[in-house]
Amino acid sequence: MAESKNVRVTITSECTSCVRNGNEKHSGVSRYTTRKNRRNTPTRMELKKFCPYCYQHTIHKEIGK
Repeated sequence: MAESKNVRVTITSECTSCVRNGNEKHSGVSRYTTRKNRRNTPTRMELKKFCPYCYQHTIHKEIGK
């Protein structure tokens, strides 16, 4: 069998509020991992997820390459 070209890739998304407020005391930065189809979603993803450091739902943007 021929191998696939890895259409599905694993991405990491990071909280935008924690990164923006870098001068405040936070114990970390919220990060989530998920998979996306590279053909259907060629642009960077934005997901609304719960941030345990901000204690609210915030926008998490894709980071990486």
